[in-house]
Amino acid sequence: MLAGLSQASQILVQESDSHKLDRDVFNEAFLMHMSTSPQYAIIASCDVAAAMMEPPGGPALVEESILEALDFRRAMRKVDAELEESWWFKVWGPDELKEEGIGEREDWVLRADERWHGFGDLAPNFNMLDPIKATVITPGVDVDGDVGDWGIPAAIVTRYLVEHGIIVEKTGLYSFFIMFTIGITKGRWNTMVTELQQFKDDYDHNRPLWRIMPDFVARQLRYECIGLKDLCDQIHAVYQEHDIPRLTTEMYLPEMAPAMRPADAFARMAHREIDRVEINHLEGRITASLLTPYPPGIPLLIPGEQFNSTIVRYLKFARAFNEKFPGFETDIHGLVKEQINGHVRYYMDCVR
Repeated sequence: MLAGLSQASQILVQESDSHKLDRDVFNEAFLMHMSTSPQYAIIASCDVAAAMMEPPGGPALVEESILEALDFRRAMRKVDAELEESWWFKVWGPDELKEEGIGEREDWVLRADERWHGFGDLAPNFNMLDPIKATVITPGVDVDGDVGDWGIPAAIVTRYLVEHGIIVEKTGLYSFFIMFTIGITKGRWNTMVTELQQFKDDYDHNRPLWRIMPDFVARQLRYECIGLKDLCDQIHAVYQEHDIPRLTTEMYLPEMAPAMRPADAFARMAHREIDRVEINHLEGRITASLLTPYPPGIPLLIPGEQFNSTIVRYLKFARAFNEKFPGFETDIHGLVKEQINGHVRYYMDCVR
């Protein structure tokens, strides 16, 4: 978050079952692709960034960001308490917060089997939540991934916020992420809370989208006469029917055994020894490119891995959803799109 340039790479090496890594050969190959010449712009920016963090100014800036994030959380919980039986947004985090100030580091450690995070048996003192990163939870799904009878998909909330001048960092199915960066204007979170309250009022009164989101409706006329609550109900019903929160988790769980090395799959791509395969026929095929759905923005397949039935089922859902709800599309990096007779078809480049 500092005002500095950065440049970094990781090379991950895993010992083979049959051949031991020759570190000397590896190091020689690595040295062929690096430079001994320093990049002075990066060095200068790192010096500036380090100077920004020197006391007393650096700690004061960081503490101010943490305090703003905590004040936002306290304000959201205060609104929730005032609404009593009505619904409201939650902010993901520990159940207990200090009444004032920034508290202690230990307040943000994720402890084993605590209900609020749902990660189960975690190693002690290993995971910690960064308080300046705030994930706002919308109604619709619980910590176990069970979809409720009603819900408010986060994509609709973030479209609403964009319409009112607030840009969200990342959007999931029923959550979105904002960040309290260093040097943020004090009390800026008041705008977010106000707009979320306005969203709730518009939702509860099912106000038409043409009135509350005119810029969006101008680009997507099919939503002109639909109410905000009605649209939330429609998208939530589709998520519920296909159990999408669970599906988006399960598709990452199977252990993937690569059918070929990523380098070999990439070589096939470079030599155009590939087929462009439509979604319906992907099961069992070997991908030649990276596949990354957003949300959650985590690579699902790397070159050399095979499509299974769960992944294909998700891709089929995304295709149908994107056609039914334009403007709220699920973006999947790696898919090739072609428009034929007014319909968008999706393909993947697979090893021939």
